[in-house]
Amino acid sequence: MDNLFLLSFIAAIISFFITPLIRKAAYRYGVLDIPRDKRKIHRKPIPLLGGLAIYIPFIILVVAKAGVINRSEWGIILGGLIIVIGGVLDDKWELRPCQKLLFQLMASIVLIIMGLRIEMITNPFGSLVPYIDIGFLSIPFTVIWVIGITNAFNLIDGLDGLAAGIALISTLTILLIAIMKERIGAAYLTAILSGAIAGFLPYNFNPASIFLGDTGAQLLGFLLAAISIEGAIKSATIFSIIVPIFIIGIPIFDTLFAIVRRKINGKPIMQADRGHLHHRLLDMGLTQKQAVLVMYVISIALSILAIVSIQIDSSVAYYLLTFIILTIILVCWKLGFFKHRE
Repeated sequence: MDNLFLLSFIAAIISFFITPLIRKAAYRYGVLDIPRDKRKIHRKPIPLLGGLAIYIPFIILVVAKAGVINRSEWGIILGGLIIVIGGVLDDKWELRPCQKLLFQLMASIVLIIMGLRIEMITNPFGSLVPYIDIGFLSIPFTVIWVIGITNAFNLIDGLDGLAAGIALISTLTILLIAIMKERIGAAYLTAILSGAIAGFLPYNFNPASIFLGDTGAQLLGFLLAAISIEGAIKSATIFSIIVPIFIIGIPIFDTLFAIVRRKINGKPIMQADRGHLHHRLLDMGLTQKQAVLVMYVISIALSILAIVSIQIDSSVAYYLLTFIILTIILVCWKLGFFKHRE
């Protein structure tokens, strides 16, 4: 246990001290987020590449924590590297969606090649057959899961400290569950990741002096998606989709609502709009800090539900998830979240 806190602390220190260096490099090489449309909240160029301040300490400490790195950890390291390369290119030259998807697909395939895939899930319909072997569907299921969560975090990265803060809450929740369930591999990975995020967040919270960029937002989504699978495999248990859906609830629901909203209104799915939750909160009169803190509270509430769900029967947990989803849909419908806004 002491080693987990030590690794987290060291990761935070490394991240805190290298972030100014990465910010300076971003200015030097012109990797900046320049506001060109009304969706942008900031009004002056802000350096990107903040994800490097998270990836670098994460890699250093994952390698340093033990003499031998197992295959699944190599998969996470190499897959993360692919995401970072694609993110850096996108931050500098703005890649097309299909090009970004290609990097995400390659990273997902690396995980699968290294043995990190979702092969069985909990059965919501009874105790006689508690687990479902998804067989050949394990590959597309894993790819969809990883790419979906990667893009979900990228889509919510719209306010100072939003994506990084929610990722920190999600990571700490996975860490707590990993400790409770004695999932040592996932505990080490999340301890290191939480420290790296915590060291970066002071520079990213409003008013931000550096952004995650696609480098960081996609990396956080990828790492959380991969670690949620790693935790199941390392403990020789079955992947329960309920827990990560609660833990990463805000990015998942916000992304799904964006897809539904655009389809309902006859807009292309990839067309950006001002309909995301953080935009709605700003339109209600909240400041950036207030909107971010509201979303932190929602994320914490969903994380508490994730912890509750592992303590109860899986079928009851599925009923709980269904109830929460229907409640969220009803509230968002009443508040007009499915109406299109340019």
